[in-house]
Amino acid sequence: MAVMKIRGAATVAGTWLNEAVSFVVFCILDIVDSFLCLLYKAADYLFEAEWKPCYCLSDKEPITTTRGKILLSHNNGESKILTLSPLQELGGRSKIELEDISETLYTRPSLISDLSNISELNKRFVKVTRSESECSGHHEKTKNKKRRSLTKSSLTVNITVVEMLRGKIRPQNLSHDISRWSDCDCGFCTSWASTSDKDHSLFVKTQIPNGVTAKEDVLFIHGFISSSAFWTETVFPSLSASSSAHRLFAVDLLGFGKSPKPADSLYTLREHVEMIEKSVLHKHNVKSFHIVAHSLGCILALSLAARHGSLIKSLTLLAPPYYPVPTGERKPRQYVMKKVAPRKVWPPIALGASMACWYEHISRTICLLICKHHRVWQFIAGVLTRNNRTVNFLIEGFMCHTHNAAWHTLHNIICGTGSKLDTYLDIVRDKLKCNVTIFHGGDDELIPVECSYNVKERIPRARVKVIEHKDHITMVVGRQDEFARELQEIWKTSSC
Repeated sequence: MAVMKIRGAATVAGTWLNEAVSFVVFCILDIVDSFLCLLYKAADYLFEAEWKPCYCLSDKEPITTTRGKILLSHNNGESKILTLSPLQELGGRSKIELEDISETLYTRPSLISDLSNISELNKRFVKVTRSESECSGHHEKTKNKKRRSLTKSSLTVNITVVEMLRGKIRPQNLSHDISRWSDCDCGFCTSWASTSDKDHSLFVKTQIPNGVTAKEDVLFIHGFISSSAFWTETVFPSLSASSSAHRLFAVDLLGFGKSPKPADSLYTLREHVEMIEKSVLHKHNVKSFHIVAHSLGCILALSLAARHGSLIKSLTLLAPPYYPVPTGERKPRQYVMKKVAPRKVWPPIALGASMACWYEHISRTICLLICKHHRVWQFIAGVLTRNNRTVNFLIEGFMCHTHNAAWHTLHNIICGTGSKLDTYLDIVRDKLKCNVTIFHGGDDELIPVECSYNVKERIPRARVKVIEHKDHITMVVGRQDEFARELQEIWKTSSC
């Protein structure tokens, strides 16, 4: 009994210590990020001869007209930008919907301002009862309705988004400004710009069965700051050795690996999905297919399933980042961002996620130090590990991207989906009959196991398998032969 009390007290003390240290560390990071903003303003002007817009110091600007083709609709007196039709299209993207751009890009309050709100302080340090939360939510909802009815509707959009959209509809040479001075310009990272593919499709690694006719197609989608090598260096060889009769496609997502990394892209969900459709489904005449997706790739997989329901033969999701948004939550994207990046120093993975998500310029500095010099880090890792193949492809996938791609993908896909995932999951549950299988590492500290069970709660027929003593990466890497056998069993039962 005494031991239990001591453990409980130690847990409480550790939690408070983590909160206190986190508060100090992230207050300092708020200041550092502001300083880096000014530093990068000067550096961008020095190296690129123009000021580059960023999100942290950009106010919101009302939009009425632009030089591009921006379509407006008026519902009940409220104006809303629906689509933007660029004069120059890249990769078959025909339009961008402003609602696909997450406000977490430009609404990331500092820790001090966040805690200045007494309700936020209570949420952080005190357990607030459900009834109090519901009353507060109802009061705010009523107040917002009254405010909307009394004030004239106006549309405001972050000035940086405006500038990027204007840049997209301005005629320009796509070969210009391939990479920024702080991005890597090596042959690997810019290979997409030197290819004969004028449409700049995604890099797709295809594996065709040896000696047999391919019966079915399988699309593999990697996770955040990764690449197709996550699959081609692990599962593909195992499936080849087992004489699999499947045609396999593994893509490098837009902005990652060997795929295009356009400086003017906002890397929205729509852009990512349309590029996959163009580069795989249309280009290779895929009629029906299985999907295997990891982490962030699960969001894209569910979006594809919602768009191509009748073509999906099975869904295999690995560590899906699904954080259900409570009913009545007024800022679903902010809610998801705080779940993904809780601004804590412990565990270390939470610190890394928080720095990448909350701080635009600190994350750019990390990319400058790591991604721009990835060849140096790969050389050092090769010497230390004696050119271990697994370490090499993991580092390559982790480092070969631009800050622009990682920053916008993180906010517009993981944070920006908000409550959209509920819609996708409901479509899979109600309109699709395919098997849904979910794998999750029992020791995954990046995405908690609860996320997979949240998916199962939404799709009761889904089967969840927790891989004990495995984390976000080792649930595949190191057990690829076993995972390949599990996939083949899934595909076999889905084809019956």
